[in-house]
Amino acid sequence: MLSCKVEYRNNDKKQIKQNMKTVTFRSEGLDLKGNLYYPSNYSETEKYPAIVVSGSWTTVKEQMAGLYAKRLAENGFISLAFDFRNFGESEGEPRFYESPELKKIDVKNAVTFLRSLEEVDSTKIGAFGVCAGAMYTLTAAAEDSRIKSVVTAASWLHDSEAIKLFYGGEEGVNTKITAAKEAKQKYAQTGEVAYIPTISQTDENAAMYGPFDYYLNTDRGAISQWSNDKFAVAGWEDWLSANPMTAAKNLNQPTLMIHSDGAVLPDYTKKFYNEVAAKDKELIWLETKLESPFHQFYFYDQEDEVSTSINNASAWFKAKM
Repeated sequence: MLSCKVEYRNNDKKQIKQNMKTVTFRSEGLDLKGNLYYPSNYSETEKYPAIVVSGSWTTVKEQMAGLYAKRLAENGFISLAFDFRNFGESEGEPRFYESPELKKIDVKNAVTFLRSLEEVDSTKIGAFGVCAGAMYTLTAAAEDSRIKSVVTAASWLHDSEAIKLFYGGEEGVNTKITAAKEAKQKYAQTGEVAYIPTISQTDENAAMYGPFDYYLNTDRGAISQWSNDKFAVAGWEDWLSANPMTAAKNLNQPTLMIHSDGAVLPDYTKKFYNEVAAKDKELIWLETKLESPFHQFYFYDQEDEVSTSINNASAWFKAKM
């Protein structure tokens, strides 16, 4: 049975008055660190609906997950942003190893943790994901009926054809998967981890290669808690082999998806939405003049996109849990 514990920076009541406290919970034997956000009018005598919030690949809780969790808490939810295994303050080796399958499991264990809290209404737990966090969220929800409602913003959803568009066609994908297998073998034999930069405008081998300001700008996502120079090569196989599209047919919970033509892979979000098994679903499409994928990054921290997503997500969760 999963066990959990709560850690405090000062004392619990003071933390809650400040609307956030640090927590630790277990996922497959690993300690995962999170920030738990509370409504401003929090009362110890009440139980609250709760939301697990997931951010994009490689990210930490202080980036978009924390922003959305804080804003959802302002709208009446207890919200959890946490570091997935291998990232940030959470345990897990190798460090900076990206695995959608393992992150899906971490989301499920985050739900278990929320259900253990006295202040949470265990019958009203939802999940929110932005970018690749949508992948982890949707695949977890498709397997876990304890998640009662789902919302995504700017979802990154791919299959074996979509990844070719971003990673150099079939040859580029195969090259990365081969490198990942070699990196896994090297790690198993020596404990040494092969890394490439997470983001770069000059190194084409970086996990993200391009002028993506969110990850390059210290006033946005290039924060000290995040690593811009370490992406475990071994993670390429897990990332490129994942196919979240198959989860749609098993997703029966009320599902809201928010996207735009300027965000990443818009046709795949539409395809996933059309295949969602739930009859209670809605697709909100934002207008933008930005070309794909550049509107994607506005959903991470820009007020218009964040507010639109939060307002719609809050209304959805309140009505559908």
